Amino acid sequence: MALSEKNNTRAQFKDFSLREMAGKKLHHHNGRYLNPFTSIKHGNLWRVLYWKLFSKNHFKSHYHEEQVVPVQVDWKPLKGLRDCAVTFLKHATVMIKDRDEYFLVDPILYDLFFLKDFSPLSFPVEEIPPPDHILITHGHYDHLDKPSLKSFEKDTHVISPLGYEGVFRDLSMTNRTQLDWFDVYEDGEREVILLPSHHWTMRNPLIGPNDSLWGSFLLRTASGPTIFIAGDAAYFDRFKEIGTDYSIDLAIFNLGAYEPRWFMTSSHINPEETVKAFMELKAKYLLVVHWGTFRLGDEPVHFPPKAIKREMQKRGILDRLVHLNHGQTLLYDTSDRIEIMANG
Repeated sequence: MALSEKNNTRAQFKDFSLREMAGKKLHHHNGRYLNPFTSIKHGNLWRVLYWKLFSKNHFKSHYHEEQVVPVQVDWKPLKGLRDCAVTFLKHATVMIKDRDEYFLVDPILYDLFFLKDFSPLSFPVEEIPPPDHILITHGHYDHLDKPSLKSFEKDTHVISPLGYEGVFRDLSMTNRTQLDWFDVYEDGEREVILLPSHHWTMRNPLIGPNDSLWGSFLLRTASGPTIFIAGDAAYFDRFKEIGTDYSIDLAIFNLGAYEPRWFMTSSHINPEETVKAFMELKAKYLLVVHWGTFRLGDEPVHFPPKAIKREMQKRGILDRLVHLNHGQTLLYDTSDRIEIMANG
């Protein structure tokens, strides 16, 4: 597809709703996928090098404040729960227990390349309840981690966006459901829907970006709550559409690696944008993850929860922010009340 044709295709997105553009497959082209919400070319090595070598870092003076906090989880109380429970493990890894089934989101249980791990697990991985379903939002290495996936049974059901055949073939994980935007996986009383998001993906620079798809998930639980899982996402002007189409009880946003803005704005949402998106979704509660484990952006790992608290306070909606430390659990009961369990 020629550059002018590609730009024209992007321009078409403005004329369609999310459902219409997904139905027309406008995000598909030449065996790859378009991010219709930006003209920035993702995966540009020169932009990365400029950021790392020449861009001024305004946060270095705070790096000495970062602390390693090992993650502790006592899984026993969760096993007897019959309602809904959301446990924040580390980075963007979240375990959702819905009655008798477990959904594990973007598991990364070990360290990552040469990055320092500020929230190592202090318990054996074998203690984690075996997930019935593993949700993968996209293919970046801090979300689709092969060593972590090897910790689970090969026949564990994996739900992911389209693509990633080679990764899961290497893992012998063939029990897979691949979803395009707005596709639905149904499991009895539960539904998992893949929604469009403003992001991208890449695993091999030689192959280039976006040979597989990415997205956010909406989980309609059997126990009652509807949970929006943003995954990695930049802000875009379509959260209102999602909030109109779905009634969301809990919105889980990845808040981390958002500085510097000139580089990160087309990949990761910042605190102010997170609150704006949350309000546009009309969700009841907000939980932020993707902080405290790896310093992937310029901001220190402990900054995001402080920053989101300030932003929610500015809007007068601090009571709708749910803060979980690593290893803690949010409990829903049958009357839709929530409680934080210091689960470690």
